[in-house]
Amino acid sequence: MPDNPSGPKKIGKYTVTVDRVLCIGAASCIAVAPKTYALDNQAKAIFLDTAVEEAPEAIVDSAKACPVAAIIIHDESGKQIYP
Repeated sequence: MPDNPSGPKKIGKYTVTVDRVLCIGAASCIAVAPKTYALDNQAKAIFLDTAVEEAPEAIVDSAKACPVAAIIIHDESGKQIYP
């Protein structure tokens, strides 16, 4: 198990973090980007090793699908692009 299973994780041109305090385990991120996320034993989203196979658009869409905006995305320059 990685030290920080909820990130920050570099996925392609994005750095993605799941805020474990905000995450409610709705799993909408998994529905949108199933190669990127899973729920751990605390029902919090964690990253999968297959996240690099996901389309960048799916990563952004997964963050937008989160009902509590727990997925934070930064671009390669460090600028926050979502939320």
